[in-house]
Amino acid sequence: MAQSNPNISTSQPVIRQLDDIAINRIAAGEVVERPASAVKELVENAIDAGARRITIEYADGGKTLIRVTDDGCGIAGEDLPLALSRHATSKIDGSDLLNIHSFGFRGEALPSLGAVGRLTITSRAKGHDGAEISVSGGKTGGVKPAGLSEGTVVTLRDLFFATPARLKFMRTDRAEAQAIGDVIKRLAMAEPFIRFVLRDVSGDGAGRDVFRAEAEQGDLFDALHGRLRQVLGREFAENALPIDAEREGFHLTGFAALPTYSRGSAVTQYLFVNGRPVKDKMLIGALRGAYFDFLSRDRHPAAALFVDCDPNLVDVNVHPAKSEVRFRDAGLVRGLIVSALRLALSNAGHRASSTVADATLGAMRPEFQGEARVYQMDRPSTGARHAAYQAQAPEGFAEMKGMWGRVETPNEEAPHGAEPPVDFPLGTARGQVHENYIIAQTSTGMVIVDQHAAHERLVYEKLKNQMAENGVAAQALLIPEIIELSSSDRASILSVSEELAKFGLGIEPFGGDAIAVRETPAILGEVNAEAMIRDIIDELEGEGESLLVQARIEAILSRVACHGSIRSGRWMRAEEMNALLREMEATPHSGQCNHGRPTYVELKLTDIERLFGRT
Repeated sequence: MAQSNPNISTSQPVIRQLDDIAINRIAAGEVVERPASAVKELVENAIDAGARRITIEYADGGKTLIRVTDDGCGIAGEDLPLALSRHATSKIDGSDLLNIHSFGFRGEALPSLGAVGRLTITSRAKGHDGAEISVSGGKTGGVKPAGLSEGTVVTLRDLFFATPARLKFMRTDRAEAQAIGDVIKRLAMAEPFIRFVLRDVSGDGAGRDVFRAEAEQGDLFDALHGRLRQVLGREFAENALPIDAEREGFHLTGFAALPTYSRGSAVTQYLFVNGRPVKDKMLIGALRGAYFDFLSRDRHPAAALFVDCDPNLVDVNVHPAKSEVRFRDAGLVRGLIVSALRLALSNAGHRASSTVADATLGAMRPEFQGEARVYQMDRPSTGARHAAYQAQAPEGFAEMKGMWGRVETPNEEAPHGAEPPVDFPLGTARGQVHENYIIAQTSTGMVIVDQHAAHERLVYEKLKNQMAENGVAAQALLIPEIIELSSSDRASILSVSEELAKFGLGIEPFGGDAIAVRETPAILGEVNAEAMIRDIIDELEGEGESLLVQARIEAILSRVACHGSIRSGRWMRAEEMNALLREMEATPHSGQCNHGRPTYVELKLTDIERLFGRT
């Protein structure tokens, strides 16, 4: 139990005006949480200065040294003292705090850093001589001449030396270095036309490049795709879908990965508002909602999404580090993200991630002792293959083949003048193994299909379409269930009553702070209405939305689809296998099952030949 009046003395408290050094250190506590925060502020200043090349160097996780060098417009010598003053900035005039077009605008970063570390700024503006100024623990020195060809060099040493208590909360050098790397990668994604170099100069050596991203060329989409390949890797770039949608003044662009490229955590979710990296709860919830029907709850989508709008439609001044934003119409932005992502996923059709095939080939590839021998073989023509089949078939093979397995003879002799076989994306069925996996031949390789998982997804999509057309049937309760809530919880649940009604959950006010549950979704059978309502309220409070009712309904549909689909162990005729392949090609999202796992694996002929040492 806390003592009474623990925060003030028993005598009459006196109000004092804090000095500038104390004020800057307090501000630094809000703006500069760790070395990565300092790097973020300095690199954003460089971007605002119009830099095209930015180099970031750090030592010991940024605790002993952070140096940011840029080729931006620079600062005139006479302006350097003013740059170290609180709330002095060249980015706004103070008349409109909503019309923000730059990363920084408060004028707090440099004086805050100078209050808790040893800061030196060397800069040269066009038409001016180079100049330098230093500040240590809040004490500013004079301006001195300095040699510099262009731009600005900001050096920060001994971060938090003036506030030793903060050093106790620093993590390991490696953890702080990883945080710096994450900050730079996010800013590099936001600015694909700028060259970024991140170097670790710890110790006495020359240092090493930790991250390097050269400036991209071309239009914005090509530049962004190239930059994402540099930052997130080739696999993301190959399995990402382009996003481009507009709605009522908001423009959404970026790339979102296929569901089968999901991750075990949300570390590959990058969100930007007017070019500013943010970690916004509403935007993350919208991304999760878009993939809700394709991933299990323990899997997370990968995406880099950019929301651009008029600065007056979003408030970026709601968080000390500007990592959160507030939209004037958050529902509009959420709807734009969900609809655009679902359209892109739908247009992807049956496509599955290429990483599925890579993992399969990795599991199949033998471990050679030493260098594997390569056998060069010419690939026979179709006619030569057919002749070889006939010449090598033993007596009675045609009569015996039904005894040994499910095989469809490839490229049977077609009548003269007949149309050549159609080249289908998922190929033509050639056989079935273990009564569960369909083997299909494509023009470039082969496809292995999990018949149960594939058909389960097809049935599930049909059930969802039927539900969307006919609605969710509701069952009226004989006696409405009255639930007592707090006033805030009551207001929260009633605010989404229309959305809940679409899924068959009918609620209405019932005097005081109570609500009455009059209908529940019929497909769920008997439910604990109070527990469901409280779970929905918890989701609304934690994530700003609730998908609980929809999740439970679609879980039922998923189970129905499972029981109504082709079972593992079922023998299938060739026409049935081909019909399943054609339906997969025509059905969106058929590349993954109801839990986000792949329904098929495609292996390229070149990869198969490499397995056997043919290439």
